[in-house]
Amino acid sequence: MDHAIIISPGRCGSTLLSDLLAQHSGTLSAQEFFMWVPWPAGGEALTGPDYWSLLSRPHVQLATLFRLGLAPSEVRYPAGGRWAGDLAGLPLILTTTLPKISADPDGLYDTLAGLVPRFPAQPLVDHHRMFLDRLASLTGRRRWVERSGGSSNIAPHLLRHFPGAGIVYLTRNWADTAESMRRHSCFQLMQLRVECAGRYGVDPFDVAPGQRVPAEVEPYLPHRLTAETLAERGRDAGRYRGLCAFLAGQAEQAIAEARPQRLLTMTYEDLVDDPPGQLGRLGRFLGLEDWPEWADRMAGSVVARPAAHTAAAPA
Repeated sequence: MDHAIIISPGRCGSTLLSDLLAQHSGTLSAQEFFMWVPWPAGGEALTGPDYWSLLSRPHVQLATLFRLGLAPSEVRYPAGGRWAGDLAGLPLILTTTLPKISADPDGLYDTLAGLVPRFPAQPLVDHHRMFLDRLASLTGRRRWVERSGGSSNIAPHLLRHFPGAGIVYLTRNWADTAESMRRHSCFQLMQLRVECAGRYGVDPFDVAPGQRVPAEVEPYLPHRLTAETLAERGRDAGRYRGLCAFLAGQAEQAIAEARPQRLLTMTYEDLVDDPPGQLGRLGRFLGLEDWPEWADRMAGSVVARPAAHTAAAPA
């Protein structure tokens, strides 16, 4: 099945592109999947039941944000859903991926619960590919396009394990990206993890049971982190300009090393300046059969975000 991946640092219009692609009848827009699923440390085989266990468990970062009352806007699980009263226990594929695809995400989840455990034993990345292929088939789509906010951070994995994918690399100027990141709980958390890993050699969200951590890291452990700590860190825009540089380096080095055969570069600024032209480029690149009509129909939905010098300060 044809497939493509949108790689971006986040906060630069990738959600908008995904939502517009979701309105194309032949395209499955898989959102916030690759950033939340685990990635292989090796090539060992994993059974279907074990893979489903990974997809159906909560994600520790999102569970922490739910605990703090800082659920990101990307979480689209319905208020009347089965887990609505226990978001900390929400399966990771129900946070955004399935609600963006179906008006009945719990029902789709149940369907997958009967299918995915039957997957053959295979490496983790093959499970990821099979899962998205199956999801596209279930919804009657001919291709899938995955997009996760902040996916520049996992670009090496994406390019290594999906060598045949079309790669869309979307960026935005760093000043505006950093301003938006510092007001977003997921990116506050990402910046915290990247800084701790670089400064102390420890990711506070990847600590083994019984592992000792530096005293400076202890306040950032999932069970000790507070909303006030994240909010305070969001006041320093310099941290997020540094995060932009780190994410750009991750993505651009991975692209240079992998040299994908199908690569489209886009900028948020070009997209808002010329929506029909840029969406037309995207539609042609992805092989949308009716790309001129799709681009014209979607162009009116492209609305610019505030620039950094007009953006509101964080609360």
